[in-house]
Amino acid sequence: MINVAVIGVGSIGKHHARIFSGMEGVRLAAIVDADLQRAEEFAGKYHCDAFKDHRKIMDSVDAVSIAVPTTFHFYVAMDFLRNHKHVLVEKPITSTVAEADALIKEAGERGLILQVGHLERFNAGVSLISGMVDRPQFIESQRLSPFLGRGIDVDVTLDLMIHDIDIILSLVGSGITDIRATGAKVLTENIDVAHAWIEFKNGCIAEATSSRIANEKVRQLKVFQHDKFLNLDYQKQELTCVARLDGSIEKDVRKPEEKEPLKEQLISFIECIRAGTRPVVSGREGMEALKVALRISELVNQTLKGTSD
Repeated sequence: MINVAVIGVGSIGKHHARIFSGMEGVRLAAIVDADLQRAEEFAGKYHCDAFKDHRKIMDSVDAVSIAVPTTFHFYVAMDFLRNHKHVLVEKPITSTVAEADALIKEAGERGLILQVGHLERFNAGVSLISGMVDRPQFIESQRLSPFLGRGIDVDVTLDLMIHDIDIILSLVGSGITDIRATGAKVLTENIDVAHAWIEFKNGCIAEATSSRIANEKVRQLKVFQHDKFLNLDYQKQELTCVARLDGSIEKDVRKPEEKEPLKEQLISFIECIRAGTRPVVSGREGMEALKVALRISELVNQTLKGTSD
């Protein structure tokens, strides 16, 4: 039996608690939240202990799922790693590359699992498209959301676009040669809309657009490669493939068995702990996605500064 705790039961963390509470071979031992009343509410629902301070549970858990605001990721995760606990931390891994690097080194030295919650890697559609991508020439992603007032403590690049950055990096598998970006701050003090152009050493180009002030929710990934066009709708977990075969054009719509990505992610985390295997999204992949997201934010801010001068 693996004893786990969920640190932070906000919009995402509450679902971590729900899933862990019903997972075979796992005991949800504790819920921690800065709002003790909220922690107690979920602890009562899932029959576990409630705490306000994560340091109080070090002796009662084997692993934790961290879903606190990004600015606290490093400090909370490091506390658990130093106490020999396996860690799953929501994306982005940390606020800075230096913090991410420190967590990776700590986990590596102690032989611990450090997994980053890039949820879309466990989308059934992503699993399907990953097996069909071969030397992509151009990739286009769109991740748009109406304004919800959550995640606004960071730029949209870290809140939304980082999902697509991680997927694109995994599909292209090549170093980056150039990044260009633009965007705007509209409803918050951070970047709310961002558009990035990424060029890779192997010749592939990716274009990513993210917004948290859109009229509707859109989650799409398009991959263009020789003789084939792939269009993934993340929300439907549906993949459309248009290919040229024997001189004719054929269209095929595939919809794999729909699964809850978060549940698949948490199951994978527990399996990695049991088997001592590398996570699908390790700290290293989380850091690489963070590097690109931060660079895009930097470029957008430079553009905004130039327009205000």
